[in-house]
Amino acid sequence: MLEAPKQFPVMGLPVHLCEDYNHWLGTRLNQKVGSHVVTLNAEMVMQAEYNDALADVIHQAELVVPDGAGVIFYLLLHSQRQQRCPGIELAESLLRQAGQLGESCPVFFYGGKPEIVQDAARVWQEQLPELAIAGIENGYLSAEAEQDFKINLAKQQPSLILVGLGVPRQELWIAQHRHLCPQAIWIGVGGSFDIWAGVKSRAPVWLRDNYLEWLYRLYQEPWRWRRMMALPQFALKAIGERFA
Repeated sequence: MLEAPKQFPVMGLPVHLCEDYNHWLGTRLNQKVGSHVVTLNAEMVMQAEYNDALADVIHQAELVVPDGAGVIFYLLLHSQRQQRCPGIELAESLLRQAGQLGESCPVFFYGGKPEIVQDAARVWQEQLPELAIAGIENGYLSAEAEQDFKINLAKQQPSLILVGLGVPRQELWIAQHRHLCPQAIWIGVGGSFDIWAGVKSRAPVWLRDNYLEWLYRLYQEPWRWRRMMALPQFALKAIGERFA
């Protein structure tokens, strides 16, 4: 089994430092070693400050990757040079590796609106004809329908489960239900289904390369401005903590 990457604390939360997250996680996918992947950004760090359940889930995850620019900024303040690992790109890498493995590595898409998750799965099936899709389910289920879904999930035993319920709901849901498929890779993918389905677009590459993807998301979704206030709060706390 692969050795766990070393950790560095970001405001008390573990972040794994790894040269190649895709390879490390792909090996676990191939070997069917159950894992929960958390894609950590500044907003999630600030949420975890007052959400103990979320903080506990992050501490228990097998892999916590630095998704957001704020987390990279924090690491740099502490002389830790680490490449950013966008969660959507990590999920896409896992899907491609699952496609190469075919029937031995079935994938489940869960979350989002019915038409969006269906379109997202269809797009990937067209790109990767060998991809084995074990199931597709939306994130707007009644209590009875969700119970049936969980029974089906346990029956199917997919190897890769993509959960798009938004933060922190998806992280808490995964931690609560990962026992259903103990050998699977579980990863919260946030709004990735929207992007794969073509409903939304990612920021231009030059914005991503300059750690400004958050600004593009604010442009697309101006109603998020209250949530984005976590970014300057995080930055001020990071600087204060470093030079206190």
